[in-house]
Amino acid sequence: MANRANFLHDPEPDLEARAIFAEDVESWGFVMNLSLLWSHQPRALEGLLALARQVATDGGLTPRQRYLIVLAGSAARESSYCVLAWQRKLPGLLEPPTVAGVVAGDPGAPGLDDAECALVGWVRRVVQSPATTGPGDVEALRVAGYSEREIFAITVFAALRMAFSTVNDALGAEPDEELREG
Repeated sequence: MANRANFLHDPEPDLEARAIFAEDVESWGFVMNLSLLWSHQPRALEGLLALARQVATDGGLTPRQRYLIVLAGSAARESSYCVLAWQRKLPGLLEPPTVAGVVAGDPGAPGLDDAECALVGWVRRVVQSPATTGPGDVEALRVAGYSEREIFAITVFAALRMAFSTVNDALGAEPDEELREG
């Protein structure tokens, strides 16, 4: 029978899964539902998140840009888990009206500059309809001040986050009660 955290039966946690659980307890105060799900293949979780961090770091993405990518991508997918987790993970990085505007799909959300509006718009497009992007969309990012390296990093980071969220959503990882209460 599936557990409360997702649609799959819990595996017997191995050493790597127990390490992820311990990290959750240290960072969050509880074991996250997504960690229970990914305990089926904890190295896949570590590899995916490590690649996302590497791409973001190598591309020079700031924590604020990463947060905006997560918000815009999650909202475009109508997935709330990462929105709730990142709000708790990075409190104060974005003002509540900015978070609300990005999540609501406001193209000119309060508190965003022109470059951030371009980033959010691009991420929404990448998540919702990547095959419809074109040279003009990329040029808009250049005009907003992004380098080729940053544009690549934004796109790959958004795609990796989308892959992560797709697994969580498809297999029923619900936002933790502790995140919803916060």
